[in-house]
Amino acid sequence: MVKVGNKAPEFAGVTDTGDKINLKDLRGKTVVLYFYPKDNTPGCTTESCDFRDSFAAFKKKNAVVLGVSPDSVKSHEKFKTKFELPFPLIADEDHSIAEKYGVWKEKSMYGRKYMGIERSTFVIAPDGKVAAIFDKVKVKGHVDDVLGKT
Repeated sequence: MVKVGNKAPEFAGVTDTGDKINLKDLRGKTVVLYFYPKDNTPGCTTESCDFRDSFAAFKKKNAVVLGVSPDSVKSHEKFKTKFELPFPLIADEDHSIAEKYGVWKEKSMYGRKYMGIERSTFVIAPDGKVAAIFDKVKVKGHVDDVLGKT
């Protein structure tokens, strides 16, 4: 279980551009790592666009914003282009990153149980430690809360 003050779990992934990215290369910067269930769905689109609209404020704080979902690189590429998202989206198709952060969980919709991402955001300090955790995120107002902890 990831807790505030713990060292953030290391990860490596592939972004919407096909580039490799890993946490250790971002040492020295604040990292905002937000996990969302699916590209092009209402809540995920709103959340991603809210991060887009506040991107300059995150940049001023020397923060890197990274979105993570189980969608493919191609899906991320289309989603990012469609909504002009200025930050990388990481394809976590095997949900290994989500599992490391404890956000790959059993969910239930219309009585059907399935595994999926629990919308969550982690703020990782420049020293690699978890500075803030937002779990079971409600989209409205979330980005402002994250900005306040960045």
